[in-house]
Amino acid sequence: MREVPAAMGAKVLERFPAGAPRGSWPAEEYAAERREAGEPATVVMDLKSDAFLVVVPGPDED
Repeated sequence: MREVPAAMGAKVLERFPAGAPRGSWPAEEYAAERREAGEPATVVMDLKSDAFLVVVPGPDED
């Protein structure tokens, strides 16, 4: 995981609360599904909202 500043310009596909049950990784599972569908999805932590975000690069990124 890595923290992504708001200025990064990434598009947030989905948010998941950080308090998932032990052994449950819903953000990672969702990101894996998106990658299988051809999207370069990554999971990042939003420390301010205490949530995991599944993001894809914004239009100005490679």
